Amino acid sequence: MAAAAARSRFVVVGGGIAGVTCAEKLAMEFPSEDVILMTASPVIKAVTNFRQVSRTLEEFDVEEQPSSLLEKRYPNIKVIQSEVKQLKSEEHKIFTEDGKEYMYEKLCLCAGAKPKLIFEGNPYVLGIRDTDSAEAFQKNLAQAERIVVVGNGGIALELVYEIEGCEVIWAIKDKAIGNTFFDAGAAEFLIPKLTAEKRETAIACKRTKYAMEGREKKEGPRAESDNLGSALGPDWHEGLHLKGTKQFSHKVHIEILCEVKKILLQQEFTQLQRTSLTFPKEEKNVEPDEVLWPIYVELTNGKIYGCNFIVSATGVVPNVKPFLDGNNFALGEDGGLKVDKYMHTSIPDIYAAGDICTASWEPSPVWHQMRLWTQARQMGWYAAKCMAADTLGESIDLDFSFELFAHVTKFFNYKVVVLGKYNAQGLGLDHELMLRCTKGQEYVKVVMQNGRMMGAVLIGETDLEETFENLILNQMDLSAYGEDLLNPNIDIEDYFD
Repeated sequence: MAAAAARSRFVVVGGGIAGVTCAEKLAMEFPSEDVILMTASPVIKAVTNFRQVSRTLEEFDVEEQPSSLLEKRYPNIKVIQSEVKQLKSEEHKIFTEDGKEYMYEKLCLCAGAKPKLIFEGNPYVLGIRDTDSAEAFQKNLAQAERIVVVGNGGIALELVYEIEGCEVIWAIKDKAIGNTFFDAGAAEFLIPKLTAEKRETAIACKRTKYAMEGREKKEGPRAESDNLGSALGPDWHEGLHLKGTKQFSHKVHIEILCEVKKILLQQEFTQLQRTSLTFPKEEKNVEPDEVLWPIYVELTNGKIYGCNFIVSATGVVPNVKPFLDGNNFALGEDGGLKVDKYMHTSIPDIYAAGDICTASWEPSPVWHQMRLWTQARQMGWYAAKCMAADTLGESIDLDFSFELFAHVTKFFNYKVVVLGKYNAQGLGLDHELMLRCTKGQEYVKVVMQNGRMMGAVLIGETDLEETFENLILNQMDLSAYGEDLLNPNIDIEDYFD
């Protein structure tokens, strides 16, 4: 006879930032209720050293910790280390891979997202998503002379900048690097840092540090290789030694406006008698490569490069698969679980937060969803508030963090702040840009529409983030200030105190 299902008022699935934040908030709101947190990994992601920098900008550290530490901090959180096998929403039941079943009153799905691999199942194609895949990458890189990086998001940007002693061919489908975060002007500003042979001392990142406690101990917990570990922390590369076999510091060649057409193994490449290219050198004709490589990448621009392995950093897809069978979830265009402004999915008593969900409410004109750490934390916290309000029959307003898109990060050793519609997303042609650039020091771009500030990109130590955040939120008519808004000789903060 099967054991009776364990019952809990609240069940949260996912040990990443969204899931852990949600479980912690529920545990605080209902100290006498058990909160079950299900995770496939033996370690969870904890937010530490949280700091509210301004009204919407936040900084925090991300630490990977054994789940026992979470249970110690919150005695009413029970961590179940097992993958979800099936969800039966009509019965309010979840079945885990270890054969157990759990009944919930309210469920929050925070199972994150999986990397989009350009080719599944090829041992020479690596995705970087969790700690184990990052460590596998480090091991492979230590033996490598050349790699090909495909993708143009945050992980690709950080990776290409951090790698030393290995030739890097970087294939991007856009005209300029970092298309997710930057326009072509900002990309031009950053390029000299990428191609500089001599590396400078890293700036202290005032945002997020990624600690891997106990990782050096052999007996430390570890996710199974086929399990989906929780996603990497920001600054994930800081604990890793990203060095190839060569003595030089930095060699990056960018191939723009192209994608991977085909991947050829060495045997296939020699049989087809194709020609690959050497690493391009400045102002020299590219020559055929005499070296035999384990794998070859044919790009849509016709060029073929041999390499030791390929890094696929082409974004993520929401990890919805374990929950779809037999449940009629409404899905967004990006494949995420659609949630309303109370983080509620289309199925009663089921909420979702973080990378797995697609925000489907009418957003503020200066907010949009991006699958980032900050939004995972905000959504997890707010989903718990919504679950609590619904349980207690109370009303709740949309959290202030969804008023303005705001993110602080670090690329190429520069502090980077992006606010609002920083790339004029969705504004059409009816907008103008204002720029201020000091080569090697700072890059400031402001997006204006009808005299109002709609977004900004701040690279370097500009100290403008709080002022610009307020100007975007207040939607004040700035037409009268004209170019003075970015005049470095005018203390703009004095204007708007």
